Amino acid sequence: MKTATAFGDKLDSTRANFNGDYPYNGAAKGPNLQHTTEVGSYAANAWGLHDMHGNVWEWCRDWYRDKLPGGTDPEVTSKATDRVPRGGTWNGEGRFCRSALRYGYVLIERDEFAGFRVAVVRSG
Repeated sequence: MKTATAFGDKLDSTRANFNGDYPYNGAAKGPNLQHTTEVGSYAANAWGLHDMHGNVWEWCRDWYRDKLPGGTDPEVTSKATDRVPRGGTWNGEGRFCRSALRYGYVLIERDEFAGFRVAVVRSG
């Protein structure tokens, strides 16, 4: 992907569930639902995946470090304090939905802003 989101370099809240008062990169303001939505409520991206932006932060496999190890699609595998969530959340700004956004987050207890995506990898 060569754009900030799966839908291009701008993002409004008609394409993802986030606080529509704060669209990304000059997109028009849109709805602010103030709650999560059922998966599939928004159009799929080019790979047929729904809700990769907004709704809830999705925990990723890698650990957070200020500096990435480099290379193509780098992953931090050595344990650290913080994990990396991605995708943005229903109450956040559109800029947090950017595909390349990385930051560290410690989840101490269950909250309404974080989740995970079940993935199946075909063998063979």
